[in-house]
Amino acid sequence: MPDAGGHNSALMQKIRAAVIGVGYLGRFHAQKYAQAAQCELIAVADARQEARDKVAAELGARSVADYRELLGAVDAVSVVTPTPAHFAIARDFLAAGAHVLVEKPITETSAEARELIELAARSERILQVGHLERFNAAILAAEPHLRSPRFVECHRLAPYRDRGTDVNVVLDLMIHDIDIVQTIVGAPILTIDAVGTPVFSDEIDIANARIRFANGCVANATASRVSLKTERKMRIFEDDAYLSLDLQQKILTVIRKRDPSAAPGPLPVTIEEQNLDQGDALKAEIESFLDCIRTGRPPVVSGEAGLMALETAMRITEQVHQSLADRAAHATTASAGKADRRG
Repeated sequence: MPDAGGHNSALMQKIRAAVIGVGYLGRFHAQKYAQAAQCELIAVADARQEARDKVAAELGARSVADYRELLGAVDAVSVVTPTPAHFAIARDFLAAGAHVLVEKPITETSAEARELIELAARSERILQVGHLERFNAAILAAEPHLRSPRFVECHRLAPYRDRGTDVNVVLDLMIHDIDIVQTIVGAPILTIDAVGTPVFSDEIDIANARIRFANGCVANATASRVSLKTERKMRIFEDDAYLSLDLQQKILTVIRKRDPSAAPGPLPVTIEEQNLDQGDALKAEIESFLDCIRTGRPPVVSGEAGLMALETAMRITEQVHQSLADRAAHATTASAGKADRRG
């Protein structure tokens, strides 16, 4: 298999792929590799025999209990395990010469993420992070319209489920919007103000963050995994335009100030609504990853982008925990005051 810089012969060779962790999402990763052109799904690995055997049988791949059996035997892997296992698995495959697509969040800590980034650079391997919404049809359709966002509002709501609760809602759901917002704003963060609370789990289940950027843009993001409905919406305000994105239904609405030279109309604005094809974001993500391996081009979501989203998510998490601690301290003080008055 060629290096990450790519050679012409690479276009003629099949990329040997594997998926590490074949739960709900990992099974879909395996299916996309099995369907991809010039790619062969060699194996799936999972400590749970029933899960790995089922996917392996479905796709005609090898079933492996320990991912380390595959080191040196594959060219590319998706790491779709719980977050605490991301670092060690991605590190081992990068060190063995494989290209790695690791699900979000990239790792548990920023130090681990930096180590993976450095290792990928030294070994000239592709390190891509699975921020799937970058491949959402509504996001892709909005990109040509984006000039200078001034205010961004994000709502990402989902019903409660046990799957994914190994991390809090900021790292589970909000991190998607954090990644998108930081990418489209393209400026350093000045301040973050965040609140949130656990509801059904021991982790934060609902959170809101207000992020102010150095260029004056402000983003307001809300994420919940205790809602009655599923909603993924983003609104972007610019000096002369308003973009509404429904990431769930794949609808983009662009409202822009009418060009003075254009024919007069009943409104001082033009409204354009696009009902986009639902597409297959995961298929696009994996095909993009495989194309990066073949050509050597940088991934759409690099390790550095994954690190930036992780660090912001961690700052938001710290603020939420601090607000919860302050609230608890205030409640304790207020309770003590009431007791003193009764005494």
